[in-house]
Amino acid sequence: MSAHDPVKHIKFLRQTLSQDKKPLGFFISAGCPLSVNMPKDKWPLIPDVAKLTQSVTDKLKSKTDDKNNYDKLIDEVILSEKDEKNIEDILSFLRGLKEVSVGNSVRGFTKENLVELEKDICNKIAEKLEVNLPDKDTPYHKLAQWISIDREKPIEVFTTNYDLLLEEAFEDLSIPYFDGFVGSRQSFFDLRAVEDNLIPKHWTRLWKIHGSINWFQKENKEVYRSSLTKANGDSYLIYPSHLKYEQSRKMPYLALIDQLNRFLRLPNSLMVLSGYSFNDEHLNDTILSALKANPNSMVIAMLFDTLTFEDSEKKVVERYPKAIQLAKRRNNLALWSYDEAMIGTVRGKWKIPLEMEDEDNLANCIQKISSTEDSEEKHLLKLGDFSKLGDFLQALIGYNQTKLDEK
Repeated sequence: MSAHDPVKHIKFLRQTLSQDKKPLGFFISAGCPLSVNMPKDKWPLIPDVAKLTQSVTDKLKSKTDDKNNYDKLIDEVILSEKDEKNIEDILSFLRGLKEVSVGNSVRGFTKENLVELEKDICNKIAEKLEVNLPDKDTPYHKLAQWISIDREKPIEVFTTNYDLLLEEAFEDLSIPYFDGFVGSRQSFFDLRAVEDNLIPKHWTRLWKIHGSINWFQKENKEVYRSSLTKANGDSYLIYPSHLKYEQSRKMPYLALIDQLNRFLRLPNSLMVLSGYSFNDEHLNDTILSALKANPNSMVIAMLFDTLTFEDSEKKVVERYPKAIQLAKRRNNLALWSYDEAMIGTVRGKWKIPLEMEDEDNLANCIQKISSTEDSEEKHLLKLGDFSKLGDFLQALIGYNQTKLDEK
């Protein structure tokens, strides 16, 4: 079986992340808030998509045997073979019904029913996500500290999360960033600044692909970002994939998808994915198409836990089947899980071929395990845990600064 040397690839990543002229990006997704250290009774800071969906369902479902509109909506979601355990699927389905409900009812819902349901769901999401980081030593702060190093090219951070944790970390450390909006009271989306890159180079780019709990849409379809997270009668712009193409061109959703595509097509760009499980087909298509068009770009997906696991029947199951399928097709998409990696379309265990020289403290990233079943030593690389990735970036700060000062 093939094997990959973790020391070799960590050194490659460290060297690449130290280059100030190279386009560097991070993609922060739903698994990242789970890595924030919290007291046991308060963990997680923000639940994953499945648990967030369950939380919304628990609050909105009928407390009696009589079904309310939310229960009926979930019945229709299941009937349409959508995923009732994914709040984004529920929202997309609801908004699809709303689009065709004008002047008539659809599947037993009036437009008013659907508008009210959408408002209720988004309110519950916002309530769950309106949280603060517990201290200033979180993985988000460590990422922000690494980003704060002066560079020729700014770092671009993409996220599918609707929370405000990245914004909080940047502001705690006084790191300027641009998210596409300008203004202070009801900030408006500046499409020209995004598409033409009319932004100071020392500002980090923060692209919230799936919207935010402080983005809203007025009745006249105008989008704005507020300093508040209360809707005040306007609708939340959370997971705004339902927007029509003509609207989306002037609004964040398609513009930010385009920005992701544009970044990955930059010469020699590198993007590190964290907390992403490859369950969003639209994003998968965007990433794959850009990597195909630009063989010199590279995406490294840091995957939480092992690449496989045993189910209740002791069968070995792939934990990230979609990611594996994509990585088999593109040699510039790498997967780094705890125990295995797919690099250059080749799948293999992490294995250090010779005794590791710890001259650069790289061993801190690697955990050695002696198997009780055989004498073979196993190696685990846990950068798929966002907290470990944060520690890695924090350790890079001095190294990066030394490299930049040498130039």
